[in-house]
Amino acid sequence: MKHKVHGKEQIAVQYYHRIVVVTVISSSFPVPLGVRFQKEGEGEVACALTLLQDLVGHLGPRFVDLIVGDALYLQAPFVKAVEELGLYWVFNLKENQPELLKEASRWTTGPPTGIQSETDRELRWWHLPEVDWPVADRLVRVVKTVRVDQKRQVKVSQEGAHRKKSKTTVVQQSTNFYTTNFPLGSIPPLFIHQIGRSRWRIDTQVFQTLTVDCHLKQPSAHQSTAIIVLTMIRLLAYTLSLVFFQRQVCSHARGNPGTFLEFAKRMAYWFVALALNTT
Repeated sequence: MKHKVHGKEQIAVQYYHRIVVVTVISSSFPVPLGVRFQKEGEGEVACALTLLQDLVGHLGPRFVDLIVGDALYLQAPFVKAVEELGLYWVFNLKENQPELLKEASRWTTGPPTGIQSETDRELRWWHLPEVDWPVADRLVRVVKTVRVDQKRQVKVSQEGAHRKKSKTTVVQQSTNFYTTNFPLGSIPPLFIHQIGRSRWRIDTQVFQTLTVDCHLKQPSAHQSTAIIVLTMIRLLAYTLSLVFFQRQVCSHARGNPGTFLEFAKRMAYWFVALALNTT
């Protein structure tokens, strides 16, 4: 893909790549299942749908039960296509669906359905089993959560020539809406909040590791075919080493096995030592 970058003196063409990844997040560690490069003129949602269809074709319809995504994927055509694949879904609800958000906000102004209190945190949630989604001409389930965190922060104040440090309690509040077609049955509505928040594992554990530590954004070749192949090799190497670390190293370690990144560095040093011994 490419776009024009306007500089101070000239306009340059910048080439870049975008990928969509489907990752299992309900396991003890996230496992990437598939990756697809976004094509020129193709949107992220369309790219994700094609990847899901490919996975269903290769792995069958039961490779996953529930799709979790951000608010970008809460679109009527995408939701319909996902349901045609036989999958349930949980997506964040934000301003990109104003009518549905307004309706959900209107019905969650009263007392919450439940409250979960901890030492420095309180979670309140509202459950709406049926909310009208006019754009899709259907009813959906909505769960609203309000999380209140009490965090201790250090405050520095100036008293004459001296600085004084004191700790104060700061209250931080965050509100989230989740939309789903998942039939809860005997499962509490709080499950929707938990599964919705688990999506962040993809950003914090998968994408951050791949881009920062595995240098996914620094391909060593410029030809389009080579970039795709090298990206697939990097993703496969990451997945296999992660599974080996979790299932073999951690399960058999007598002491602290260290982190996955420490294990990856040790593996890299072993390869360097092996190459030196063979020359």
